[in-house]
Amino acid sequence: MTELAEKIRLNLRKDNKGWKRWGPYLSERQWGTVREDYSVYGSTWDYVSHDMARSWAYRWGEDGIGGISDNKQFLCIAFSFWNHQDKIVKERLYGLAGSEGIHGEDVKELYYYLDSTPTHSYMKMLYKYPQNEFPYKRIIDENQRRNRKDPEFELIETGIFDNNEYFDIFIEYAKADETDVLIKLTAYNRGKKAAPLTILPTIWFRNTWSWGYESFKQKPMLTGIANSQIEANHHIIGKYKLYIEEADELLFCENETNMERVFGKPNNSMFVKDGISNYVVTGKDKYVNPNRIGSKAAAKYTRKIEGEGSVTIRLRFSQNKHISKPFDDFDETFAQRIQEAEEFYGDLQKNIKEEELKKIQRQAFAGMMWNKQFYYYNINEWTNGDPKMPFEFKGRAYQRNHTWKHAYMANILSMPDKWEYPWFAAWDLAFHTLTLARIDPDFAKRQLAVILREYYMHPNGQLPAYEWNFSDVNPPVHAWATWKVYEIDKKANGKGDILFLEKIFHKLLINFTWWVNQKDEEGNNIFGGGFLGLDNIGVFDRNTQIPGVKLEQADATGWMAMYTLNMLRIACEISLERPVYQDMASKFFEHFLHIAGAINKPIKGNDLGLWDESDQFYYDKLHAPNGETIFMKIRSYVGLIPLCAVEVLNEETLAKLPDFKRRLEWVLNNRPDLASLISRWHEPGKGETHLLSLLRGHRMKMVVKRMFDEAEFLSTYGIRSLSKFHNENPYKFNLHGEILSVQYTPAESDLSIMGGNSNWRGPIWFPINFLLIDSLLKFYEYYGDDFEIEYPTNTGNLMSIKEATNLVAQRLINIFVMNQAQQRPAMGSIEKFDKDPYFKDLYLFYEYFNGDNGAGLGASHQCGWTGLVADLIAHIYE
Repeated sequence: MTELAEKIRLNLRKDNKGWKRWGPYLSERQWGTVREDYSVYGSTWDYVSHDMARSWAYRWGEDGIGGISDNKQFLCIAFSFWNHQDKIVKERLYGLAGSEGIHGEDVKELYYYLDSTPTHSYMKMLYKYPQNEFPYKRIIDENQRRNRKDPEFELIETGIFDNNEYFDIFIEYAKADETDVLIKLTAYNRGKKAAPLTILPTIWFRNTWSWGYESFKQKPMLTGIANSQIEANHHIIGKYKLYIEEADELLFCENETNMERVFGKPNNSMFVKDGISNYVVTGKDKYVNPNRIGSKAAAKYTRKIEGEGSVTIRLRFSQNKHISKPFDDFDETFAQRIQEAEEFYGDLQKNIKEEELKKIQRQAFAGMMWNKQFYYYNINEWTNGDPKMPFEFKGRAYQRNHTWKHAYMANILSMPDKWEYPWFAAWDLAFHTLTLARIDPDFAKRQLAVILREYYMHPNGQLPAYEWNFSDVNPPVHAWATWKVYEIDKKANGKGDILFLEKIFHKLLINFTWWVNQKDEEGNNIFGGGFLGLDNIGVFDRNTQIPGVKLEQADATGWMAMYTLNMLRIACEISLERPVYQDMASKFFEHFLHIAGAINKPIKGNDLGLWDESDQFYYDKLHAPNGETIFMKIRSYVGLIPLCAVEVLNEETLAKLPDFKRRLEWVLNNRPDLASLISRWHEPGKGETHLLSLLRGHRMKMVVKRMFDEAEFLSTYGIRSLSKFHNENPYKFNLHGEILSVQYTPAESDLSIMGGNSNWRGPIWFPINFLLIDSLLKFYEYYGDDFEIEYPTNTGNLMSIKEATNLVAQRLINIFVMNQAQQRPAMGSIEKFDKDPYFKDLYLFYEYFNGDNGAGLGASHQCGWTGLVADLIAHIYE
């Protein structure tokens, strides 16, 4: 069989150069980010607002609609639009700032990632642009009228799409070679009446010259040639040409701040960043450079599109020598790249029988590819300010991330959501890599490696959490992700990448040591950590230091037990080629036993573990100033996380690791107190396997019993983050005379914690669901078919762990599948989304989902960890 063209391109090199040099690396929201915030007190959302963004030259990155850039974002291309009704050109996706939304920041646009190969040899997305005036004011007014107990007010609810008076704008890219990109935009008028649309394919340089650095003092330039070319000259990336077919005119200005509009000061340039937008809306020539030179330019196409008609524009962006007929082979090349994309995904999905599942999985993969972003953040420069500041910078009274001066990030990273979360987030990224590994294992491995580098990881070993607070603590899931990516890569290629494992292992050792030193305060193998990503799951802010109160966490301790087993498994694999690593396997085996001993310790006075024998569940434990110890009896993911600390070793592997096996058996024989706390080692399971787990058979069954109870954790659409038991039975806690409560809340948060933009008190979250599924399958690997459980609880249906686990996976997949009522639960039962032919096959991969009805909530393009649905589909069919 001939090797697939896309796989050949992937194998040419492992980094983000070559065929990956150009890709969808623009953010969709650079305004309102920490990086652009130079305010004194860290008022991030107010410093650069959406209204200011069109006039403000960003310092650390660029944003645009359906755009691409080079891998260091020196040169960018994206699209802007004007419907002849709005007061501004649509240059970037609109949404509410954190201070404006009911539940935090929230994009208020409809756009969809439809396709992309891993090298971006072909890409496609869709933007839906209303023909009538965009309801900016109404969205703000209605959301300000509502409160946290109300749902978000969405764009679809304004009625602006009701009569199909909108444009479906498809943006496509096809590469002729590594630096030759064909660009096609097709705009469909979905209404019955003709409507005007101005289309502005825009090219510009990221502003590197305004900040006073010697290496960037040379300003790049764009030059218009006739009415059909824009030449781009940059001293680092060289010369490119944008070939333009049948444009009305070419427009030029500078990517420099409109000082007059933003600061009330004279402009340094006559033609500033918002010049093209101002010209298009007002028609006044004074805003654009008549000499057709600048650092930002656009080709202007104004077309009247007939009812139910369409227009297509074509461009070509190339570093090749002059192409005399740039559009002669355009359609042929496009067709070839589309065919190659079909072949690549056809091979990947060959075992999937249902066409709908293929569509869901492919759009999930597309979202993963489109959510790549050039992430640039030099903390030292950002904190101190630049040699030449084009605006007044007084320094900072609040120095966010001031202990991370070493951090210097300038990489292509997988973002959680390029509008809502267009910034590095460590534990999100770990989950992203599993889905990425199925289509581009080298990119996935590179993602795991880069965040462990010395310019990300703190010298003390801590991983940066996310740009709002690098010092926050996220769950230590990177070792687990490393092993999963290794397994996926090994299965696909027939050989494991031991060098990758070894490289990551050494860095993870440093991080593991940080956890032990910093988050085990008493040295008793019971861990804390704060939010640990589960923002508001506790009765109070778990990040807050309450005088005299110490919190020991079941999730933190479970995460660390899982971490030890992940490191043990990796060490064993490396040991098969490098026997010296058997010592490290022994070290993590013993550490796991000590954590197991601590979390499961029997009650003796105030000296107790985190397992409640009466409830048969794990809870956080609080030590009060008066010496009292209190179980925080909240039935949440916190008590399920210990299930994830499970690993299976087979006898064949152990036989190849004699030093590790000898040490392991010595410990089990000489420390029966520890050995008794884990599943019996000397009773091999299916296929001569041995189980390492925090929970023995009975405890595992008891936790699973609660997890699979539809009156508690098991929803029609997966495992809830909080038991529904707390709907009628809120957990209440007296903190210094204030009664705090945790109640089941299936949808958006009704609290202000973390800006109110996420809820872990009831909804379904894909990352934890996926971890639980992965862990249950390891239990099945050990116990086999003979170990039966009841699923759902109290129904009398007995089945194997694997059968039950697959049914949970199917519930998660069903969030996106059209049900018998002809509705997709994720889309919130909005009739237009489910019935309209121009909507019904479009999927949004939300941040989390309603615990009762599966409706999508939070960020609408969280293709990162919700993209795990692609892995679940693959799992069901494998």
